[in-house]
Amino acid sequence: MGDNRSAALAFDDIGMIFPDGTETLQNISFSVDKGEFVTVVGPSGCGKSTLLKIASGLLEPTAGAVDVDRDRLGYVFQDATLLPWRTVLGNVELLCELHGMAKAERRELAEASIDLVGLQGFQNHYPKSLSGGMKMRASLARTLTLKPPVFLFDEPFGAVDEITREHLNEETQQLFLQEGFAGLFITHSITEAVFMSTKVLVMSARPGKIVASFDIPFDYPRKPDLRFDAEFARISGEVSKELRGGHS
Repeated sequence: MGDNRSAALAFDDIGMIFPDGTETLQNISFSVDKGEFVTVVGPSGCGKSTLLKIASGLLEPTAGAVDVDRDRLGYVFQDATLLPWRTVLGNVELLCELHGMAKAERRELAEASIDLVGLQGFQNHYPKSLSGGMKMRASLARTLTLKPPVFLFDEPFGAVDEITREHLNEETQQLFLQEGFAGLFITHSITEAVFMSTKVLVMSARPGKIVASFDIPFDYPRKPDLRFDAEFARISGEVSKELRGGHS
């Protein structure tokens, strides 16, 4: 997991107890370096999304500390969160606009990001005319405009069909290779976790604790048929075994 002093994102003994007394997270410590893609899996309600909210500053932990530069933090939500009255280009420009960039600069960055995610030709389309996968690509493009050194992904592909999800996994992997960010990804899909990641962490049921860590040995770029590889199946089975144990 790397040296916390040089990590792009580091959690140090994080605990979270909500005002109603619900303890969601307990003793969470790990880090994500530049060029690492770490995925967290765990049972529903174990605090995975809470962890991302703490990383982004949306929530303050009740114990421990987070070390991350939040000035250019990328955050991709479960929903694409596009503004329906803005075109794809207008949505992708939004973060640059909020950061006060000049119109010409934000237009250039938005066009480049749209190209990166394969939405060329859809700049003037509105969200209502896009498929679920295209909406998520637009959401990714919007975050890419700021070239964030740390990318947080909160189950971004959970609402699309399996084939689209696999395509988005492969495309996000390419973005990771090209941009070299530190990625922290949340998912319920073990296959997605193993396919995408350099490391998979397994959380227990609430209060969420890290109960297992798996270094994923496959080289990038990873081809779609890796999902049918015997070693891939073995690692996925080990992750699944630890995840089932997290329910007990």
